[in-house]
Amino acid sequence: MNACLTQVLRPWHKVRVKLIPQRYLTHPKATFVAAFVAVTLFVAALAMTLPLQNIAIAKDGAKKTAKAVAAAHPGASGLAIPRFVSLASATVHMRAGPGVRYPIAWVYRRKGLPLMVMAEFEYWRKVRDTDGTEGWMHRTLLSGKRNAQLHGTINDLHQTPDAKSRIVLRAEGGVIGKLLACQGAWCRLELGDIRAWLHRSDIFGALPNEEF
Repeated sequence: MNACLTQVLRPWHKVRVKLIPQRYLTHPKATFVAAFVAVTLFVAALAMTLPLQNIAIAKDGAKKTAKAVAAAHPGASGLAIPRFVSLASATVHMRAGPGVRYPIAWVYRRKGLPLMVMAEFEYWRKVRDTDGTEGWMHRTLLSGKRNAQLHGTINDLHQTPDAKSRIVLRAEGGVIGKLLACQGAWCRLELGDIRAWLHRSDIFGALPNEEF
């Protein structure tokens, strides 16, 4: 039997540390912070097109409108949204809003962790991780290097983009590798000194129809 079949890669340490107060944990989708951020972004967008005296009237329904504006906005950087990036440092703060005045919600302790950019506001990026957690990070904390994080428990990585091809490595969910290519339903990763293929649905780090 090939010795590679017995090799299993594991995540090397915990990805992040939770700093959100307990009251936010019980209602993560309806917190005061989330509502305040939405209103703030909405008012900022209106300030460029409406007289200041009309802003107070326009605040009604601000959260819903802000989401619509963010969805249609191409991004301050001019880059596509959504897109994938990765953490540029070993310790990165995720904030509740786009600015240092907003509280730190999470501390990420894993350089290279892939994140999806959902929106942009000036120098700040709203990102989402593999668990669905969203927050804001400064652009200098993010890198354009493409990585992917594995889902599930144990993943089989193949020599070629074919489920019938030889398994060259097994890796646990949470392992992060360099994303080399995506073709159809398969993506190629570099894990250590091994390059292998696995199904696109088994990773977080590539859009459904993205090919490169």
